[in-house]
Amino acid sequence: MMRASDGRANGASYREIATAFYGTGRVLAAPWKTSSLRDTVIGLVKGGRAMIAGGYLQLLRHRKRS
Repeated sequence: MMRASDGRANGASYREIATAFYGTGRVLAAPWKTSSLRDTVIGLVKGGRAMIAGGYLQLLRHRKRS
């Protein structure tokens, strides 16, 4: 998530991020607008932004076992 968010913050398109993560072949295998990789990358960027905004603190909290 952090790599995707960093890429987006530095001006990379979602397609460029997907190519860096999954390779050119997988990105070109399906139409980009309807590709599941596109949805995945958009979700990674959103998740990374949430972590940057303070969501990373949830990773540090200890969950009580029931």
